[in-house]
Amino acid sequence: MTEQNADFPIAATANVFPWPPALLIALGGAAALATWWWPLPWPGIRDAPAHWIGVGFGIAGIVLLVWATWTLRSHGTTFLPHAPVTVLVTNGPFVRFRNPMYLGDVLIFLGIAEVTKSVWFVAAAAAFGVLVTILQIIPEERRLESQFGDTYLDYKARSRRWI
Repeated sequence: MTEQNADFPIAATANVFPWPPALLIALGGAAALATWWWPLPWPGIRDAPAHWIGVGFGIAGIVLLVWATWTLRSHGTTFLPHAPVTVLVTNGPFVRFRNPMYLGDVLIFLGIAEVTKSVWFVAAAAAFGVLVTILQIIPEERRLESQFGDTYLDYKARSRRWI
């Protein structure tokens, strides 16, 4: 955990619009509607091991999301994507991943895809990954670099954006 630069305005945010939850709702809804209106054949294996691996992705996503949220809250900073960050958290799931909550969201989409046997949720996972990177992660990284300087650059060098 690192405090911010003293000269950085506390009210600064990467975005004023909460892109990640909006994308989750929009893409999840679109995938559900597409599954219902235009079902496509599931290309995956239909056996128990494949099913439980897919379910495991979903469970891993939920665990990662809860763990990341708890870690941020325990350091007294926000988990909301459009709210100002007060500290740079580099422990818990943030040791390995800079964006464990977004990774958790993708894993949940993949778990839903396996449970529903819907290719549309796989497409939603891919679209979420691309869109959240462009709309949230890249602006967020620029803000954190300005806010925490070399400390953030060091953290960025030893952790991964996604996996």
